[in-house]
Amino acid sequence: MKKVSGPTIGRLSLYLRLLVELRDAGVSTVSSEELAGRSGTTAAQVRKDLSLFGTFGKRGLGYEVEELESRLRGILGLGRRWGVALVGAGRIGAALFGYENFRRQGFHIEAVFDADPSKVGEQWNGLEVQADERMEEVVSEAGIEIAVIAVPARSAQGVADRLVAAGVRGILNFAPTRLEVPSGV
Repeated sequence: MKKVSGPTIGRLSLYLRLLVELRDAGVSTVSSEELAGRSGTTAAQVRKDLSLFGTFGKRGLGYEVEELESRLRGILGLGRRWGVALVGAGRIGAALFGYENFRRQGFHIEAVFDADPSKVGEQWNGLEVQADERMEEVVSEAGIEIAVIAVPARSAQGVADRLVAAGVRGILNFAPTRLEVPSGV
C-alpha cells in the first residue's frame, strides 16, 4: 500500500465533498479545471492527486461525477462502516451524537463516555453513556479505531493518550487545544 501524505488526503476529501455537491446539483461530468477552481488548487494538482490511485476520467472529457465520487469513497475508506467512540457527553458531545452526516458517511458512534457521574447511565438513542474508566476496555474489545474528543481542554491530552493506547488510530478533536499524538494517528 502506498504512503499518501496528509495534505493529499485532505484534498481528496475536499474533492469528494465537491463531487457530492455537483451530483446533488445534477451535474454529470466535471473537469480537473473545475475541481481545481472549486478546491483552490491547480488542475495539475488535481490530476496528480488522482493519478496516485490509477486512471480517472477521459482526456478532454473530464470525469464522470458519480464514478469519481464512488472511487474516492473507496480510496478514503468511506465505503465501510467505522465504529466511533465519543468521549464527552456535554453539549458538544450531544450535538455531535445527533449529527446525521456522521452516519451517512459511515461513521457510527458505538460508545459514549463521560467523567461526570451525573451523565453516566443516561440513554442516548439506545446507547448508555459509560464511565470514562471503562473507555480503554470497551474501545479495545470493540475494535474501535476512531474517536471524537469533546471534553474540556485540560482533559483532552490525557483522553487522547488513553485512546491511542487502546488502539484508536484516528481522533477528531473538538477540545480547544492541540493534541500530541504519535505519527500515524
